[in-house]
Amino acid sequence: MRITLGVTGGVAAYKAAELVRLLQKDGFSVQVVMTRGAREFVTPLTFAALSGQKVITDLFGDSSGGEANLESAIEHIAVAQRTDLLLVAPATADILAKFARGIADDFLTTLYLASTAPVVMAPAMNVNMWNHAATQENVERLRARGVKIVDPDEGYLACGMTGAGRLASQNAIVAAVREMLKAQRDLDGETVLITAGPTREDLDPVRYITNRSSGKMGYAVAEAAARRGAKVILVSGPVDLDVPPGVEHIGVRTAKEMHHVVVDRIASASIAILAAAVADYRPVEQRTEKIKKSEAALTISLEPTSDILAEVARNKGQRIVVGFAAETDHVAENARKKLSAKNADLIVANDVTAEGAGFDQDTNIVTLFSRDGRDLALPKLTKSEVAQRILDEVLRLRGVLHGAATVKRSRI
Repeated sequence: MRITLGVTGGVAAYKAAELVRLLQKDGFSVQVVMTRGAREFVTPLTFAALSGQKVITDLFGDSSGGEANLESAIEHIAVAQRTDLLLVAPATADILAKFARGIADDFLTTLYLASTAPVVMAPAMNVNMWNHAATQENVERLRARGVKIVDPDEGYLACGMTGAGRLASQNAIVAAVREMLKAQRDLDGETVLITAGPTREDLDPVRYITNRSSGKMGYAVAEAAARRGAKVILVSGPVDLDVPPGVEHIGVRTAKEMHHVVVDRIASASIAILAAAVADYRPVEQRTEKIKKSEAALTISLEPTSDILAEVARNKGQRIVVGFAAETDHVAENARKKLSAKNADLIVANDVTAEGAGFDQDTNIVTLFSRDGRDLALPKLTKSEVAQRILDEVLRLRGVLHGAATVKRSRI
């Protein structure tokens, strides 16, 4: 597996050299990314010799005056796509703040925003800097996004003070990496069926009824589930997105086609996450010729499409079924009604009129309404981060529901 090790500018930077060796001993391939500050403490040559790989130091080519090129300009994307985990050790107060606030002003911070891989950070700094309210706020924000923080040890610090701030031991950091990667394979053995994108219901050979869904949320869930070890079946309406690596993709156009594929494949799935914005209605009559424009009003008769979520949930057995609710008002009320009416286990609801949420955006603001009565409101997150939280809640909910069922059966 590939680990990208970010080394930032602190006295503990030299300890990252030993960390490279330990990670390699564990069978990981390690590529090092150094900030400008880190290079004041350790040379890139040290890490290149230890890792056997190029050490990345700048976002746009060689900072010594070499000419930047297209390859260097997009290298952060290539590294982001091939890494299985991003580890930052030591992590300074500065890098914690930049990651927390989404600042991208060098290779490492840009890589963080471009990557969907799990992240582990091991802070190291002065005790007062670590205890400062701003640093603690940034740490909590990162934890809320799923970043694993390896708390610093207490002891004598390079500044002469004593307290929390020393970089955690290399063994503790490696253990956190193992734990994070193991947690990220918590869907091993599962088959997850996911629907995504819009459907198109034809009026005539030229026109159709559709909606504004981009498919980004469903595709983010598919990528996250595959990264966590699941076999993923992605049933997608027409979208302009790349299929995530390792995902089985079945393209459909209409609600009827999506319904047919889901019914055909659902038996093999242990989890169903129905994120597609399926058309609620389709034209009763599909014209074989283009409808000509005239001065007269045009009336189109519509009929309801099949309710895929309700049908899947009605025959779910031990399967966990997740639905989505895109609302414009009374979000909580409507989501709870849908949760009950459709017999779903989890409803992911959002107000599509809110800034930073809704269709064709890279972020979302959702609340997860669970069958066991838990309502989990999430802050504005990227859709990749929302996808991870949905999968976390699916696993939590299955443990609750199936655990309760086992206890109930044992009492009979």
